[in-house]
Amino acid sequence: MPKPTLNPVFENCKALTFDLFGTVLDLGGSLTPHLKIFIDDKGSDLDPSAMWQQLRYRQRIEQYQDTLVELGHSGYLETVQKAFDYVARANKLDPTPQQTETFMSGWQELSPFSECAEALGQLGERYKLIALSNGNPWFLDHLVKNRIKFDFYGVISVEEAGYFKPKPGVYRRAARNLEMEPAELIMVSANSFDVMGARTCGLRGAYVNRYDLPFEDTYDMYKPDVTVMNFTELADALLPGGNR
Repeated sequence: MPKPTLNPVFENCKALTFDLFGTVLDLGGSLTPHLKIFIDDKGSDLDPSAMWQQLRYRQRIEQYQDTLVELGHSGYLETVQKAFDYVARANKLDPTPQQTETFMSGWQELSPFSECAEALGQLGERYKLIALSNGNPWFLDHLVKNRIKFDFYGVISVEEAGYFKPKPGVYRRAARNLEMEPAELIMVSANSFDVMGARTCGLRGAYVNRYDLPFEDTYDMYKPDVTVMNFTELADALLPGGNR
């Protein structure tokens, strides 16, 4: 069987920029147990998985609002807390300050998807690997050092640009920081809006479709260059020809 060849659009790429939340880090698997503790404490029969989906959706709204109203970048964990409080109240489960604090502490214990460590090590032999995340800088430092435990070439927080992804300035700032042309970077994300945002700025895009969701309805030029289901497939796609 002939060995696969690298997609020509990747031939000049020098670095991969990784989303962390939901792409490298398993948010649902890490945080649903903490939601169950909260729900049980309230004596509710609400499904923790359903509440997680509500919370994740609301968090996106909080981030988009934060960017659109331009009253100052509030920070990732701040939008998480707002989303948790909103969703809890929407389900008639008004949290006490202590319950909110207890849930938020669970974010310090996020775990990566099981296949990430091996794939990152393999990809790092060819590319510079950079975390490009919505997270607060201090929070990213903790996660990279203590939870992901991988030595990225660099860690870039959107706080440098002052907006959440997919604001174009985030991707342009990353290219500037790395002193690379946008087309030399591949944005890797399980969030389709993130890949689309990067593509509109000239980056290449790899969509890690962990959640079996459709991509954004957008122009063909802004769609991902490759779609995979996990990081093992990502390494196969970006390190073809027996380089793994």
